[in-house]
Amino acid sequence: MQNIRSFRQKTPQLDAQVWVDPTAVIIGDVQIGKDSSVWPYTVIRGDMHSIRIGQRSSIQDGSVLHITHAGPFNPDGFALTLGDDVTVGHQVTLHGCTIGSRILVGMSSTIMDGAVIEDDVIVGAGSLVPPGKVLQSGYLYVGRPVKAVRPLTEAEKSYFIYTAANYVTLKNEYLLEYTKPLSE
Repeated sequence: MQNIRSFRQKTPQLDAQVWVDPTAVIIGDVQIGKDSSVWPYTVIRGDMHSIRIGQRSSIQDGSVLHITHAGPFNPDGFALTLGDDVTVGHQVTLHGCTIGSRILVGMSSTIMDGAVIEDDVIVGAGSLVPPGKVLQSGYLYVGRPVKAVRPLTEAEKSYFIYTAANYVTLKNEYLLEYTKPLSE
């Protein structure tokens, strides 16, 4: 596939059950776990460091995922890591950050270099997580820059698994639809 390509002898490694929309681009040192999905016009560019995406994670339309290279201002650089059951909303930018499991990143949010999002967090739409910021588990964060607004409710915590499962179902439908012969 032209939209999934090697760079510097690193080829993206995708589980057989991953859906990647034909308009998305995945480059270089990228691994994506079982039942995850990458939606239209998303760019995942592991060209100068690694990107790891866990299982049942969804990267929605128009999102950009990139890394921070190692250099004189940051000797180790920053890889990009996402855990399991992560829902990344439309037009999100994730750059050299670490995101735990059971996370919802709201539409048009930006998470910067070296930021760490612990498990079970909602980042509200349009939020900015500045470089190096740590978001503690169990809270809703909103704003530019983000601030903890309140603890998550049990209903919100159960939503992480619900929305991840919903996207697994949807990506399975896409996989079936796109593997059918055109004459059907």
